[in-house]
Amino acid sequence: MFFETATVYQSSFFPFSLYPSNNDRKAWEALDEDWKRETIKLGERYLHFSYPYLSATDYQDFTRTGNRVRYEDKLFSKRQALGALVLAECVENKGRFVDDIVNGIYAICDESAWQLPAHNSYIRDTPQLPLPDTENPILDLFACETGSVLSCTYYLLKNVLEQVSPFITKRIMQELSTRIFTPYQNRHFWWMGGNGESTNNWTIWCTQNILHAAFLTDTDETLRRNVFLKACQSADYFLEGYGHDGCCDEGASYYRHAGLCLFNTIEILNNVSSDAFYHLYQEDKIKNIASYILNVHVGDKYYVNFADCSPIAGRAGVREFLFAKRTENMDMASFAAADYKAGMPDSLTLPHENNLYYRLQNGFAAKDIKAAFPGKPATIAYPDMYYPSTGLFIARDGHLLLAVKAGDNADSHNHNDTGSFTVYKNGKPLFIDVGVESYTKKTFSPERYEIWTMQSAYHNLPTINGYMQKDGATYHAKDVCCQFSDTVCEISMDIATAYPPVCGLSCYKRTASLVKGKGIRIMDSFASQENTVVLSFMTYEKPVCTESSDELVFSIGSLGTMRLAGGKLPVIEEIPISDARLKTAWEHEIYRILVTASKPEIVIHIS
Repeated sequence: MFFETATVYQSSFFPFSLYPSNNDRKAWEALDEDWKRETIKLGERYLHFSYPYLSATDYQDFTRTGNRVRYEDKLFSKRQALGALVLAECVENKGRFVDDIVNGIYAICDESAWQLPAHNSYIRDTPQLPLPDTENPILDLFACETGSVLSCTYYLLKNVLEQVSPFITKRIMQELSTRIFTPYQNRHFWWMGGNGESTNNWTIWCTQNILHAAFLTDTDETLRRNVFLKACQSADYFLEGYGHDGCCDEGASYYRHAGLCLFNTIEILNNVSSDAFYHLYQEDKIKNIASYILNVHVGDKYYVNFADCSPIAGRAGVREFLFAKRTENMDMASFAAADYKAGMPDSLTLPHENNLYYRLQNGFAAKDIKAAFPGKPATIAYPDMYYPSTGLFIARDGHLLLAVKAGDNADSHNHNDTGSFTVYKNGKPLFIDVGVESYTKKTFSPERYEIWTMQSAYHNLPTINGYMQKDGATYHAKDVCCQFSDTVCEISMDIATAYPPVCGLSCYKRTASLVKGKGIRIMDSFASQENTVVLSFMTYEKPVCTESSDELVFSIGSLGTMRLAGGKLPVIEEIPISDARLKTAWEHEIYRILVTASKPEIVIHIS
């Protein structure tokens, strides 16, 4: 798609013009008044900001302790501050923020490295080096994003900065040349794709930001042509990693770094090539990638989540809205506009966003998205669907949502969760996927599956003869079958192959059905009664169990009920939530129900 279009395009590149620089005062003065007011207020929070110094021991903290948050908080705060100050100056245009902007530029340029300590290695999945080699910069997610931040600053305020000193913009260009353009043209990093390497959100996220760096600054035609062609190759490799259905196997939160970065990649390529890439918006695969975020939306702040994705994946907003308009998906545009309005005032200025370009985009779309779909939000027809590329099944009625993951245990950001399900009732979490704790050195290491949130025993799954599921493509669901009708949506599969052969199980069939208007039915059957099967059920609200003659009845808070036949000896565990990342999803403790199967067939009704 991309590279074929790129090789046909032989004209010179057009100057970037999607959003005007600070010089176009008429355009900036015409922006949304609320956005301008909040932008200046946010910039004022950073007046006289003390940009934190990142020491060598700060960098070594990751390899010494495994903690990555302490360093990243300092690094990200600098980018957030600079972005807020730049936009405030563009709005106000009085020079009040310029000194702090210059300090921010130099604070970032003076860093020994732009790549995170957690990404400080030259070969994928190898141990990180304790300190950076300043002569051989690494292009990771945040080195590339830093290039975007500085190039956007350069583009917006070049004339203002050069009135202070021409050495400021010269310094930016020197650092971009050394840390971005030279390694990009002369080295191969795994995320670029090719050589049979798998890609993920890194590929398109980095590519988008490299394009910003090349086309928002005064680079020459040769460099732009090199970046243009290489970026298009990487975009194609990224698309190859997706099924035609457009499902993001990393989940809704990573869609913001994958599908939406694909959108901005197309946007900037279009802008500098007189819309040579615009036809891509009519490709079914790209339309499907765009609409994924709508299809996995539960309601309000919640999303269907598996793997490392949180159930609270962030509000939709301007980028989703613009992508929806480009792909002519009015349901998605309506959803994005409503979510944007629900997230105000933060959705106006994105105060926690590192990427200055996204914040700029927000400003120039604020009027349109606020004015879109006035009055009561339109009713959105969410489809029942199955994503065959990942095995994700979603079905809904007026009260319940059932999501089930088939597929395998080799997804990007994988958890061992083949066959697990989540249930929402009236938009609230009933049976949950916990998500992931704050990333540490262990998260992306051979010890990953020692972390409890990654294990099948902490998903809505059985443990077989003491064995949990294993990671890797070998461990998968087989004989997957789906059916959809106006009254029943159902998925069935055999998940025995997701467990190691040593567990001794030849077949474990799980069938999950949403009978519309009547509830959810899950039936598990396994090879023989000689196997010890312990089912785990994860809930957000506290479960209380009562036992009748033939079934266990669980009241899940005041939200819903689970009736289970074929089980005995329930144990209910309370799991405190202390991790900062998990606290963003779960405001109080969560619960695990453990039920030992008493028969080779377990029938569950959820209502």
